[in-house]
Amino acid sequence: MDDKHMQIGEVAARTELSLRTIRHYEETGLVIPSARSQGGFRLYTESDVQRLMVIRRMKPLGFSLDQMRDLLDATDRLDDAESADGAERDALLERVRAYEQDAARKIEELRVQLSRAEDFAATLRSRLDAAGPGREPAA
Repeated sequence: MDDKHMQIGEVAARTELSLRTIRHYEETGLVIPSARSQGGFRLYTESDVQRLMVIRRMKPLGFSLDQMRDLLDATDRLDDAESADGAERDALLERVRAYEQDAARKIEELRVQLSRAEDFAATLRSRLDAAGPGREPAA
């Protein structure tokens, strides 16, 4: 095995994804191992790891598997600059731009949720502080 290929365990450690999750993404066609060892083990490249990182970053923002697949398709086609003419390239860039805008909107929604959660935790701390040590807070 050459240095450019990694087995699934190393990829899992680098991406902080479970083996099961990586296999699931393979089953759904999001990431296909670049090669197989003579023993049949999945082998991944740095490009495969970067693809998994895109997926990992999209997941907490609530993007669906179909949306992940669509974005990866658009970025793959953009990376293959020779195959995209001007109009196609513009359409691909617009698809990626739409995902960037959607991600920014979802991040703002998460910031609002985080702020509310922090306010809630602060309220609980205040109640506990007001109760003092060994005293139960008033209902």
